[in-house]
Amino acid sequence: MLIRSVKAMEILDSRGLPTLRTRAVLDDGTVGVASIPSGASTGENEVVELRDGDPKRYGGKGVRRAVTNVNDTIAAAISGRDPRDQAGLDRFLIELDGTPNKARLGANAILGVSQAVACAAAAARKLPLYAYLGGSAANRLPVPMMNVINGGKHADSSLDFQEFMIVPHGAPTFAEALRYGAETFQVLRRLLHESGHSTAVGDEGGFAPKLRGHEEALEFIVAAIESAGFRPGEDVAIALDPAASSFYRDGKYHLTRSGLGDKTSDEITAIYKGWLDKYPIISIEDGLAENDWEGFRAHTVALGDKIQIVGDDILATNTRFIARAIEEKTCNAALIKLNQIGTVTETVEAVELCRKAGWGYVISHRSGETEDTFLADFAVAMSGGQIKTGSVCRGERIAKYNRLLEIEQELGEQALFGC
Repeated sequence: MLIRSVKAMEILDSRGLPTLRTRAVLDDGTVGVASIPSGASTGENEVVELRDGDPKRYGGKGVRRAVTNVNDTIAAAISGRDPRDQAGLDRFLIELDGTPNKARLGANAILGVSQAVACAAAAARKLPLYAYLGGSAANRLPVPMMNVINGGKHADSSLDFQEFMIVPHGAPTFAEALRYGAETFQVLRRLLHESGHSTAVGDEGGFAPKLRGHEEALEFIVAAIESAGFRPGEDVAIALDPAASSFYRDGKYHLTRSGLGDKTSDEITAIYKGWLDKYPIISIEDGLAENDWEGFRAHTVALGDKIQIVGDDILATNTRFIARAIEEKTCNAALIKLNQIGTVTETVEAVELCRKAGWGYVISHRSGETEDTFLADFAVAMSGGQIKTGSVCRGERIAKYNRLLEIEQELGEQALFGC
């Protein structure tokens, strides 16, 4: 079993912006295909997503340079390699790039090849991708964190915070969790409409209403959970992703959209702490900015024994930052994004480091997604029990949920659900 060829092409993501689709073909004719997402709220320590920079084409967002790097440089270099040696392939791609942040070939080019080859190898072995990557023990379906109200960089709304999510953790199966979430989402739509708010959706399928502030968003969500017939906190809880780096400047958090003014790290943590007594919040991601390590430590001391404190921008799916955060007790969970680090192997290594530390980890999509379902299989393969892949709205999000339904059915009685 050898790699015969890899070839990339430019396609569009869910925001109508270019991204890569890569096709790997093995010498027996087996094919693997991967399409790579793109984030809007990106951390400064993420690897480089290579764009063309030509203002006359897609406003500079084209990816023809990355496509060429796959079709010429990478294709020639990996032809004849064993696709089953994922770690060896990924290390070779990193060395071929030769930069610390994948800036020469582009992380989008490298990840496309990494994922496509993994898909081809799984198909050649006649295994579903989750079993190929995770082995026989890969049978845990994740609890979905469903983005139902958007703000920040994901929507033109009145909210500074980027994501308000529902977490149907009290369901007995993934299929039932999806039902809990979908029914709550539809009730939320009705409640917003009856109150005169827009039910247009943002990048990840959540609603983007012009609310008075963050607490009104939380109140609407609690009302929707109850009106859908579920128990807030027991059947369906709430998770937040403020994406605080997006409103952090000069040592302060500027909550201008919601009218809360400028806050210090301690003051914004105090806001979160007050909400824990009023709302069924079980997880906060990026509650502080990526460079506010001291604030994050105090934040975790204050809240970490009550809820999950997830690091995203501050960790960047990078084992170096995760190791530092473990040592300094900066968080107690990590967000895991394949395109934030750029290869399948490095992403698995980040997960393994979280496991060793007893941390939680959440396998996550990006705001600019495709219909590719690699993420769903990867979440089951990693057995972490949590996934973020958007609302129960928009086809690129639903594709992941429907794939998880298929996996649960394939596993049958072996399927487990939850963290």
